[in-house]
Amino acid sequence: MLKIGKRTVVLLLMLVMSGCATLPTGPSVMVLPGAGKPFDKFQAEDANCRQWASQRIGTSPQEVANQNTASGAVVGTFIGAGLGAAIGAAYGNPAAGAAIGAGSGLLLGTAQGANAGQAAGWDAQQRYDFAYMQCMHANGNQIPQADRGPRRYYRAVAPPPPYYYYPY
Repeated sequence: MLKIGKRTVVLLLMLVMSGCATLPTGPSVMVLPGAGKPFDKFQAEDANCRQWASQRIGTSPQEVANQNTASGAVVGTFIGAGLGAAIGAAYGNPAAGAAIGAGSGLLLGTAQGANAGQAAGWDAQQRYDFAYMQCMHANGNQIPQADRGPRRYYRAVAPPPPYYYYPY
């Protein structure tokens, strides 16, 4: 019977869950129409600014994430196959070592590529959002800011003087 360890289950769960995260297909920021601006004009500006922001980053954030995931899988497979063949050759069976190495390299390379892909995708999403906000602001629309609350000022207090103990 096949015995699976805790680490294997955790690794597989992380791999499965990493594939569930998707990036937005549009802006992830809120923009409101300018004062007195008709909603149909706001919608037209929104469509133009979405197109302009897409042109600024050159691709969609999800495509960036997918490309990094795929390249991680390919690189991981080749590295795993090479290492597996080398280790397998040391034990007299390079073909089995290459197959096991390729499989584990594919698994780990995909996981690492997905992680790098999500980071690169969110970076592209942030660049998209900045370009979108610039365009919408240039058209006279409002970009709400998060309320940070009242500022608190802290007074620095000097530490107490050092205490020296002199034995008698």
